[in-house]
Amino acid sequence: MPELKLAQLPDRTPVKLGISVMPDLHQALVAYAALYAQAYGREEPIADLIPAILAAFLESDRAFSKGRSK
Repeated sequence: MPELKLAQLPDRTPVKLGISVMPDLHQALVAYAALYAQAYGREEPIADLIPAILAAFLESDRAFSKGRSK
């Protein structure tokens, strides 16, 4: 088998999670979705924004990144 520079791609099968949030968090997500639509000129469902919000949060958390690399 040839040795490629590109490693085999990781599993990209989505995992479906079901969560419940408190009303104040729901309102904040609704407000975020409205600001997102205003900023980018297109509405996105909250359920589609949540994975991106979580990914951005985890990427910005230095302690998490540091702890994860150990």
